Amino acid sequence: MQQLIECVPNFSEGNDQNKINNIVNKINSVDGITILDIDSGKDTNRTVVTFVGKPDSVIDAAFEGIKEASQLIDMSSHTGTHPRIGATDVCPLIPIKGISMDECVKYSHQLAERVGTQLKIPVYLYENSAKNPDRKNLAVIRDGEYEGLKKKLNDKQWKPDFGPAEFNAFSGATVIGCREFLIAYNINLNTKDKRLATDIAFEIREQGRSKRIKNPESSNLLDGEIVRNNDRSPVKVPGMFKDIKAIGWYVSEYNRAQISINFINYKVSSIHDVFDTVCKLAEERGVRVTGSELVGLIPMDAVLLAGKHYLTKQNRTMGVSEKDIIECAVQSLGLDDVSKFDPNEKIIENSIDDNDNGLMDLSGKDLMDLISDSSPAPGGGSVSAIAGSLGAALVSMVASLTHEKKDYIGSRKKMNEIGLAAQDLKARLIHLVEEDTQAFNSILVANRLPDKTSEQKEYKEKKVFQANKYAIEIPLETANLSLEVIKLSVDLIEYGNPNSVTDAEVASEVGLAGVRGGCMNVMINISGLENIDDYDPDIQHKIDSLNDEANVLYKKAFDNTKKIIS
Repeated sequence: MQQLIECVPNFSEGNDQNKINNIVNKINSVDGITILDIDSGKDTNRTVVTFVGKPDSVIDAAFEGIKEASQLIDMSSHTGTHPRIGATDVCPLIPIKGISMDECVKYSHQLAERVGTQLKIPVYLYENSAKNPDRKNLAVIRDGEYEGLKKKLNDKQWKPDFGPAEFNAFSGATVIGCREFLIAYNINLNTKDKRLATDIAFEIREQGRSKRIKNPESSNLLDGEIVRNNDRSPVKVPGMFKDIKAIGWYVSEYNRAQISINFINYKVSSIHDVFDTVCKLAEERGVRVTGSELVGLIPMDAVLLAGKHYLTKQNRTMGVSEKDIIECAVQSLGLDDVSKFDPNEKIIENSIDDNDNGLMDLSGKDLMDLISDSSPAPGGGSVSAIAGSLGAALVSMVASLTHEKKDYIGSRKKMNEIGLAAQDLKARLIHLVEEDTQAFNSILVANRLPDKTSEQKEYKEKKVFQANKYAIEIPLETANLSLEVIKLSVDLIEYGNPNSVTDAEVASEVGLAGVRGGCMNVMINISGLENIDDYDPDIQHKIDSLNDEANVLYKKAFDNTKKIIS
């Protein structure tokens, strides 16, 4: 699976466009990253750049940006309304796709070490990357800002995690660390009353509200007298959701009040749970939620969680395409209420530019034409993966059709499980269509390497082996996944809607083609190895077992379908 990290460095320059451009250009000069947003503020004298890419590319790009900023931004003459500690004030890394927080933390430590060692900038680690628990909070590290940094560095308790414990008057210090994705999200109310929005915001946010004595003449809790402790500080009532910050405001552009929410960790407090709760709280106050608005970008995972939540509430299957799940989330949350929500622009994974369209992005006719020309790739391996993915798609269709029928209410749980499994298989097999062609091309590249010297020959042998190993593993995975498609087909024929039984059986037909085709490609690629034992001495037995199991299951699917039709 592709790994993606988002990086959001904050640079202490918001007025000199030439400096900003130079920093951004340095970041953009690294291959494999996509810049998503550049936000500069004159009063804050600060620019926030958002980019995303593969981990190694992101670390290189972040380093280049920090390096350029350290050469252009003189902190000794910097002024601005936003707190800051250095030319690159803070550089957060956020795991987006295919990478854990622990893995992301390791990359943040690599970046921090490079910045400290090569640029001689004091670096502090924060949030999940913090080695010292007292430094997790960015505000604590930033306390005293740039002006208090020299004194802080003289304190042994504030020795940097990386870099010299010496005051760098020009560049200051930098804070680096990993955090969860922060989602900025507004919920719209059918009222202009900011106080109602604030009242609800106090209910949901983690910080909560000041306890008040209810005013019998008003339903708004903000009108009650504040209850105080002996020291006259307000008694606090905790809010309903952890890792949530919220305020109420009036937006003249929309002519309505909004609850503005920051999700610090959407995995702890989800968008859909907060939205549903706000709907109830609004109704209790005589107002109604009309929809919501996303500010900036959102991870795919957060949208899919919401879509699946509402599909479940509607007693619909979750075993449908990502597109359908996203559409359900958009409609249920009312994300088109005050501004257009385009999944290709608003969902971070979709917003990444990809100029190299894959095979499965072609039209059906263009794909068939490409396969039919004289080029050896895409060939049988890619076609086998296509066959398997078509089978998985059919399985999902039949499971969904059965799930929707009231006569099969008792089978809904099983149909949902089959549909989810089929969607996962479909997604991976579609990926293998492309990867099989890449594997074939890697063999061609390896075989063309020079081998005149002993060093070249040794290197070539190594690369040829790696390429052939790769070209074996891809069709082998295609065969294994296609076998799973046949297994699901057998279950559907037994438990699914008999009106769709032939569709379920066709899934086993193309699933069998995926198994056999994958195995054939494994066998032909084995011949590229000088010694099969160097790869797997048991590989032929595995292939035979795969084919045997596929044939048995296929026959069961075929025979059972004939019985049902009869």
